[in-house]
Amino acid sequence: MTEEFLIKACIRNDILAQRSLYNMYSPKMLGICYRYAFRREDAEDMLQEGFIKIFSQLSTFENRGSFEGWMKRVVVNNCINFLKRTKKFNEHITIEAAFFAEYKEESMASKMQGKQVIECIRLLPLGYRTVLNLYAIEGYSHKEIAGMLDIEESTSRSQFTRAKVILENILVKQGIIDNPNKATTFDFLFGK
Repeated sequence: MTEEFLIKACIRNDILAQRSLYNMYSPKMLGICYRYAFRREDAEDMLQEGFIKIFSQLSTFENRGSFEGWMKRVVVNNCINFLKRTKKFNEHITIEAAFFAEYKEESMASKMQGKQVIECIRLLPLGYRTVLNLYAIEGYSHKEIAGMLDIEESTSRSQFTRAKVILENILVKQGIIDNPNKATTFDFLFGK
């Protein structure tokens, strides 16, 4: 079954096609939701709402760019709207408090470095984490982020800068990076 055929079948409300599309893309989309949520239950709610929006807006997909990229934008926008709606975005934390953030040490030793970095990102306060995800991982500009989150562009920039400092402290504390002054995975992923 080609992607084009699957899309057309989903637009016709073909339940089997919708199930196939969900099964094909839900693991990747859940990973995106998980980066924005504190709890797995919230990520699952974001995913379900995201797929409802995908299915309801599928007829607007114009075959410009990749279908997966289009779905990703729908899911990211849904995550942002979920955070706004649940008022979870306005949390703040000091850099000193973030240094003492708790983490699941038993799971860190068995995971590869990339997975460890993602887990460390999840320790950031939601506002910082959201801006970091949107800018460094999703590739949105600070101007776009400001529009999405209803904040000033300068707020997006400062939240990103603070997020990098807090994340770097967490990564050093957990032994994922040893010297923040030399080129590291952190620098490679997020710039300095």
